[in-house]
Amino acid sequence: MKTIKEVFGTNKPIIALLHLRALPGDPEYPRGGKMDDVIKEARTDLKALQDGGVDGILISNEFSLPYLDHVDMVTPSAMAYIIGQLRSEIKTPFGVHVISDADATIELAAAVEAQFVRSVFTGAYVSEIGIRNRNAAEMARRKKALELDELLMFYMINAESDGDLSGRDIATIAKAVQFKCHPDAMCVSGVQAGCGVDSSLIETIKNAVPSVPVYANTGCKAENIAEKLTYCDGAFVGTSFKYDGKFENSVDPARVKEFMDKVHSVRVE
Repeated sequence: MKTIKEVFGTNKPIIALLHLRALPGDPEYPRGGKMDDVIKEARTDLKALQDGGVDGILISNEFSLPYLDHVDMVTPSAMAYIIGQLRSEIKTPFGVHVISDADATIELAAAVEAQFVRSVFTGAYVSEIGIRNRNAAEMARRKKALELDELLMFYMINAESDGDLSGRDIATIAKAVQFKCHPDAMCVSGVQAGCGVDSSLIETIKNAVPSVPVYANTGCKAENIAEKLTYCDGAFVGTSFKYDGKFENSVDPARVKEFMDKVHSVRVE
Protein backbone atom coordinates (compact mmCIF):
# COMPACT_ATOMS: atom_id res chain seq x y z
CA MET A 1 0.00 0.00 0.00
CA LYS A 2 1.44 3.35 -1.03
CA THR A 3 1.60 6.15 1.51
CA ILE A 4 0.04 9.56 0.99
CA LYS A 5 3.47 11.03 0.29
CA GLU A 6 4.23 8.30 -2.25
CA VAL A 7 0.98 9.05 -4.10
CA PHE A 8 1.04 12.86 -3.97
CA GLY A 9 4.75 13.58 -3.63
CA THR A 10 4.35 15.58 -0.43
CA ASN A 11 3.31 15.02 3.18
CA LYS A 12 0.81 17.90 3.04
CA PRO A 13 -0.92 17.73 -0.34
CA ILE A 14 -3.38 20.25 -1.68
CA ILE A 15 -6.11 18.25 -3.41
CA ALA A 16 -8.23 20.33 -5.77
CA LEU A 17 -11.91 19.68 -6.38
CA LEU A 18 -12.93 19.31 -10.01
CA HIS A 19 -16.62 20.17 -9.71
CA LEU A 20 -18.57 18.57 -12.54
CA ARG A 21 -21.55 20.55 -13.75
CA ALA A 22 -25.05 19.10 -13.40
CA LEU A 23 -25.33 15.66 -14.98
CA PRO A 24 -28.20 13.92 -16.77
CA GLY A 25 -30.96 13.28 -14.25
CA ASP A 26 -29.96 16.20 -12.01
CA PRO A 27 -32.54 18.97 -11.46
CA GLU A 28 -30.19 21.61 -12.90
CA TYR A 29 -29.23 19.66 -16.02
CA PRO A 30 -30.67 21.73 -18.87
CA ARG A 31 -33.35 20.30 -21.13
CA GLY A 32 -31.66 19.42 -24.37
CA GLY A 33 -28.30 19.56 -22.59
CA LYS A 34 -25.27 17.77 -23.99
CA MET A 35 -22.60 15.84 -22.16
CA ASP A 36 -20.07 17.45 -24.47
CA ASP A 37 -20.78 20.76 -22.72
CA VAL A 38 -20.11 19.22 -19.29
CA ILE A 39 -16.89 17.67 -20.58
CA LYS A 40 -15.75 20.94 -22.14
CA GLU A 41 -16.10 22.79 -18.82
CA ALA A 42 -14.44 19.96 -16.92
CA ARG A 43 -11.51 19.96 -19.35
CA THR A 44 -10.99 23.72 -18.93
CA ASP A 45 -11.07 23.43 -15.12
CA LEU A 46 -8.75 20.42 -15.19
CA LYS A 47 -6.15 22.33 -17.19
CA ALA A 48 -6.32 25.34 -14.87
CA LEU A 49 -5.88 23.18 -11.78
CA GLN A 50 -3.00 21.16 -13.17
CA ASP A 51 -1.22 24.17 -14.64
CA GLY A 52 -1.54 25.84 -11.25
CA GLY A 53 0.40 23.03 -9.60
CA VAL A 54 -2.10 21.27 -7.34
CA ASP A 55 -0.94 17.96 -5.87
CA GLY A 56 -4.04 15.95 -6.69
CA ILE A 57 -7.56 16.27 -8.10
CA LEU A 58 -10.82 14.92 -6.70
CA ILE A 59 -13.56 14.65 -9.32
CA SER A 60 -17.03 15.11 -7.80
CA ASN A 61 -20.62 15.61 -8.94
CA GLU A 62 -20.78 18.87 -6.99
CA PHE A 63 -23.67 20.35 -8.96
CA SER A 64 -25.99 17.36 -8.50
CA LEU A 65 -27.88 19.34 -5.84
CA PRO A 66 -29.84 18.30 -3.86
CA TYR A 67 -27.75 15.17 -3.35
CA LEU A 68 -29.18 11.65 -3.30
CA ASP A 69 -28.15 9.11 -0.66
CA HIS A 70 -28.41 6.37 -3.28
CA VAL A 71 -27.77 7.85 -6.70
CA ASP A 72 -29.41 6.70 -9.89
CA MET A 73 -27.18 4.66 -12.17
CA VAL A 74 -26.95 7.56 -14.63
CA THR A 75 -24.81 9.58 -12.21
CA PRO A 76 -21.76 7.31 -11.83
CA SER A 77 -22.20 6.27 -15.46
CA ALA A 78 -21.95 9.91 -16.55
CA MET A 79 -18.99 10.51 -14.25
CA ALA A 80 -17.18 7.46 -15.61
CA TYR A 81 -17.82 8.64 -19.17
CA ILE A 82 -16.44 12.11 -18.42
CA ILE A 83 -13.36 10.69 -16.71
CA GLY A 84 -12.80 8.35 -19.65
CA GLN A 85 -12.88 11.31 -22.03
CA LEU A 86 -10.38 13.23 -19.89
CA ARG A 87 -8.21 10.33 -18.75
CA SER A 88 -5.32 10.98 -21.14
CA GLU A 89 -5.15 14.60 -19.92
CA ILE A 90 -5.10 13.82 -16.19
CA LYS A 91 -1.46 14.12 -15.11
CA THR A 92 -1.86 14.39 -11.34
CA PRO A 93 -3.08 11.70 -8.90
CA PHE A 94 -6.87 11.67 -9.08
CA GLY A 95 -9.74 10.46 -6.98
CA VAL A 96 -13.52 10.37 -7.16
CA HIS A 97 -16.44 11.28 -4.92
CA VAL A 98 -20.07 10.53 -5.72
CA ILE A 99 -21.46 12.93 -3.16
CA SER A 100 -23.56 11.40 -0.36
CA ASP A 101 -23.27 7.89 -1.84
CA ALA A 102 -20.22 6.12 -0.43
CA ASP A 103 -21.07 2.83 -2.13
CA ALA A 104 -21.29 4.42 -5.58
CA THR A 105 -17.99 6.18 -4.87
CA ILE A 106 -16.26 2.83 -4.32
CA GLU A 107 -17.83 1.31 -7.44
CA LEU A 108 -16.79 4.29 -9.56
CA ALA A 109 -13.25 4.19 -8.18
CA ALA A 110 -12.92 0.60 -9.32
CA ALA A 111 -14.24 1.38 -12.79
CA VAL A 112 -11.94 4.34 -13.48
CA GLU A 113 -8.90 3.12 -11.50
CA ALA A 114 -8.91 6.10 -9.15
CA GLN A 115 -6.09 6.34 -6.63
CA PHE A 116 -8.15 7.73 -3.76
CA VAL A 117 -11.70 8.46 -2.63
CA ARG A 118 -13.35 10.81 -0.18
CA SER A 119 -16.79 10.35 1.37
CA VAL A 120 -18.87 10.03 4.51
CA PHE A 121 -18.20 6.32 4.98
CA THR A 122 -19.45 5.99 8.56
CA GLY A 123 -22.25 7.12 10.85
CA ALA A 124 -25.83 8.31 10.63
CA TYR A 125 -26.85 11.88 9.91
CA VAL A 126 -30.01 13.93 9.44
CA SER A 127 -30.30 16.62 6.80
CA GLU A 128 -32.74 18.30 4.43
CA ILE A 129 -33.17 14.99 2.57
CA GLY A 130 -33.84 12.97 5.71
CA ILE A 131 -31.70 10.41 7.52
CA ARG A 132 -28.50 9.12 5.94
CA ASN A 133 -27.19 5.84 7.33
CA ARG A 134 -23.77 4.59 6.23
CA ASN A 135 -22.71 0.97 6.64
CA ALA A 136 -18.92 1.00 6.82
CA ALA A 137 -18.75 -2.77 7.29
CA GLU A 138 -20.49 -3.51 3.99
CA MET A 139 -18.45 -0.85 2.22
CA ALA A 140 -15.17 -2.31 3.48
CA ARG A 141 -16.16 -5.75 2.22
CA ARG A 142 -17.13 -4.42 -1.18
CA LYS A 143 -13.80 -2.61 -1.42
CA LYS A 144 -12.06 -5.89 -0.61
CA ALA A 145 -14.10 -7.81 -3.17
CA LEU A 146 -13.15 -5.30 -5.85
CA GLU A 147 -9.46 -5.76 -4.92
CA LEU A 148 -9.00 -2.05 -4.21
CA ASP A 149 -6.17 -2.68 -1.77
CA GLU A 150 -4.18 0.35 -3.02
CA LEU A 151 -7.11 2.78 -2.84
CA LEU A 152 -6.49 5.58 -0.33
CA MET A 153 -9.54 6.26 1.84
CA PHE A 154 -10.23 9.81 3.04
CA TYR A 155 -13.00 9.60 5.63
CA MET A 156 -15.15 12.69 6.17
CA ILE A 157 -15.43 12.59 9.94
CA ASN A 158 -18.30 15.09 9.97
CA ALA A 159 -20.79 15.61 7.17
CA GLU A 160 -21.12 19.11 5.74
CA SER A 161 -24.27 20.78 7.13
CA ASP A 162 -25.70 17.46 8.42
CA GLY A 163 -26.28 16.58 12.07
CA ASP A 164 -24.70 13.49 13.62
CA LEU A 165 -27.32 11.29 15.29
CA SER A 166 -25.04 9.39 17.67
CA GLY A 167 -24.75 12.16 20.24
CA ARG A 168 -21.01 11.55 20.60
CA ASP A 169 -18.41 14.29 20.51
CA ILE A 170 -16.21 14.42 17.43
CA ALA A 171 -13.07 13.21 19.24
CA THR A 172 -14.87 10.05 20.35
CA ILE A 173 -16.15 9.49 16.82
CA ALA A 174 -12.65 9.91 15.41
CA LYS A 175 -11.22 7.37 17.85
CA ALA A 176 -13.96 4.86 17.02
CA VAL A 177 -13.46 5.27 13.27
CA GLN A 178 -9.72 4.83 13.64
CA PHE A 179 -10.12 1.64 15.67
CA LYS A 180 -12.78 0.00 13.51
CA CYS A 181 -12.11 1.29 9.99
CA HIS A 182 -8.40 2.15 9.71
CA PRO A 183 -8.82 5.23 7.49
CA ASP A 184 -5.85 6.55 5.56
CA ALA A 185 -6.89 10.07 6.55
CA MET A 186 -9.77 12.00 8.11
CA CYS A 187 -11.36 15.15 6.71
CA VAL A 188 -12.93 17.90 8.82
CA SER A 189 -15.64 20.01 7.18
CA GLY A 190 -17.30 23.35 7.69
CA VAL A 191 -21.03 23.90 7.30
CA GLN A 192 -20.86 23.72 3.50
CA ALA A 193 -18.52 24.11 0.54
CA GLY A 194 -16.39 27.21 0.94
CA CYS A 195 -17.04 27.59 4.68
CA GLY A 196 -13.99 27.45 6.90
CA VAL A 197 -13.08 24.87 9.51
CA ASP A 198 -12.08 26.15 12.93
CA SER A 199 -8.43 25.28 13.54
CA SER A 200 -9.28 24.25 17.09
CA LEU A 201 -11.55 21.53 15.69
CA ILE A 202 -8.71 20.22 13.52
CA GLU A 203 -6.46 20.28 16.57
CA THR A 204 -9.03 18.36 18.63
CA ILE A 205 -9.12 15.54 16.09
CA LYS A 206 -5.35 15.53 15.69
CA ASN A 207 -5.00 15.10 19.44
CA ALA A 208 -7.61 12.33 19.47
CA VAL A 209 -6.00 10.31 16.65
CA PRO A 210 -2.39 11.48 16.41
CA SER A 211 -1.34 8.71 14.04
CA VAL A 212 -4.01 9.57 11.41
CA PRO A 213 -3.49 12.44 8.92
CA VAL A 214 -6.22 15.08 9.30
CA TYR A 215 -7.30 17.29 6.38
CA ALA A 216 -9.15 20.59 6.23
CA ASN A 217 -12.05 19.72 3.96
CA THR A 218 -13.56 23.15 3.27
CA GLY A 219 -12.84 26.85 3.49
CA CYS A 220 -9.09 27.03 2.85
CA LYS A 221 -8.00 30.21 1.08
CA ALA A 222 -4.73 31.79 -0.01
CA GLU A 223 -4.92 34.13 2.98
CA ASN A 224 -5.39 31.37 5.59
CA ILE A 225 -3.66 28.30 4.15
CA ALA A 226 -0.35 29.02 5.90
CA GLU A 227 -2.10 29.00 9.27
CA LYS A 228 -4.20 25.94 8.43
CA LEU A 229 -1.17 23.89 7.40
CA THR A 230 0.30 24.37 10.87
CA TYR A 231 -2.64 22.33 12.18
CA CYS A 232 -3.66 19.97 9.37
CA ASP A 233 -1.88 17.49 7.11
CA GLY A 234 -3.28 18.84 3.87
CA ALA A 235 -6.45 20.27 2.39
CA PHE A 236 -9.20 19.74 -0.14
CA VAL A 237 -9.83 23.00 -2.00
CA GLY A 238 -12.65 23.84 -4.38
CA THR A 239 -14.48 27.13 -4.01
CA SER A 240 -11.36 29.19 -3.33
CA PHE A 241 -10.01 28.27 -6.77
CA LYS A 242 -13.07 29.67 -8.55
CA TYR A 243 -13.41 33.11 -10.13
CA ASP A 244 -14.23 35.60 -7.35
CA GLY A 245 -14.11 32.71 -4.88
CA LYS A 246 -17.71 31.77 -5.71
CA PHE A 247 -18.90 28.16 -5.68
CA GLU A 248 -20.90 28.41 -8.89
CA ASN A 249 -18.07 29.78 -11.04
CA SER A 250 -15.38 28.09 -13.10
CA VAL A 251 -11.77 27.70 -11.97
CA ASP A 252 -9.62 30.84 -12.12
CA PRO A 253 -6.02 29.94 -13.12
CA ALA A 254 -4.67 33.04 -11.34
CA ARG A 255 -6.31 32.07 -8.04
CA VAL A 256 -4.89 28.54 -8.28
CA LYS A 257 -1.39 29.87 -8.87
CA GLU A 258 -1.67 32.41 -6.05
CA PHE A 259 -2.84 29.72 -3.65
CA MET A 260 -0.16 27.19 -4.59
CA ASP A 261 2.58 29.84 -4.51
CA LYS A 262 1.58 30.51 -0.91
CA VAL A 263 1.60 26.79 -0.14
CA HIS A 264 5.09 26.33 -1.56
CA SER A 265 6.35 29.27 0.47
CA VAL A 266 5.38 27.64 3.78
CA ARG A 267 5.29 23.89 3.15
CA VAL A 268 8.27 21.83 4.19
CA GLU A 269 8.54 18.78 1.92
